[in-house]
Amino acid sequence: MKNNVTEFILLGLTQDPVKQKIVFAIFLVLYTATVVGNLLIILTIKTSPTLESPMYFFLTYLSFADSCFSSTIAPKLIVDNLSKKQTISFDECMTQVFGMHFFGCMEVFDLILMAYDRYVAICKPLHYTVIMNQKMCGILVILAWMGSFLHSITQIFLALSLPFCGPNVIDHYLCDLQPLLRLACTDAYVINLLIISNSGIICMMSFAILMTSYIFILYSLRNHSAEGKCKALSTCTSHIIVVIMFFVPCIFIYTRPPIIFPVDKLVSVFYTVGTPLLNPLIYTLRNAEVKNAMGNLWSHIVNSHSK
Repeated sequence: MKNNVTEFILLGLTQDPVKQKIVFAIFLVLYTATVVGNLLIILTIKTSPTLESPMYFFLTYLSFADSCFSSTIAPKLIVDNLSKKQTISFDECMTQVFGMHFFGCMEVFDLILMAYDRYVAICKPLHYTVIMNQKMCGILVILAWMGSFLHSITQIFLALSLPFCGPNVIDHYLCDLQPLLRLACTDAYVINLLIISNSGIICMMSFAILMTSYIFILYSLRNHSAEGKCKALSTCTSHIIVVIMFFVPCIFIYTRPPIIFPVDKLVSVFYTVGTPLLNPLIYTLRNAEVKNAMGNLWSHIVNSHSK
């Protein structure tokens, strides 16, 4: 069937002009804080000799993925709230779908790598340096990038297989497979099953793997000293918070039929804008090593300018 749609109209979070200005201001602040916070973590880890362990190596890529993931969605959302006509071309829509799923999937795989790193560090401490060597960490990150690319290409293939002959109004603030399915002028039942078997299964399996790994980790802590137990608990707790915040909304969105619920936009805001912002806060506020490294970096910057 021929595709007659060259652009889509995004209804955004609200059509009220006053509320749009409020949304613009709030999300501009949130997006700026997200990018600055994640880039600060990357800079801190890259410049600090005390943060060279595999956990911080993976955290660098998590912060990078968060910055890029937010950047595929937030700028368009922010600009649209000042525009009279909130449109996005078909090609831009496909680009947003690809970027969103690529960096979102990268975040998923990176969280799994961080969980595996903590599992080896706590459950196999004597073999940690051998298993999680620099070469292995690099290979794992490359595999994560490849897996993310494969997932994103699959999403684009599914999106391009949908015929659009009108209407072209998306009741959302972003382009994604679920909103697009509602506009397709064909029976999208099979495509929806493929989306669930792709994005939905990835979310559910990753969430199950992560929570199982942390249960094993927490169980193994019973034999550790009080000091080691406290430090490991602090690290694992922050990781578990991130996992729950990211995966619960994703599972809600990607494991059901393309039915509109009133809370869809709010849930999407939580994992597309909220989680990338909260990640740097969680990893800095709950991690003494990162806070100390940031303090040293700030002191170095201040001293350099004062000379």
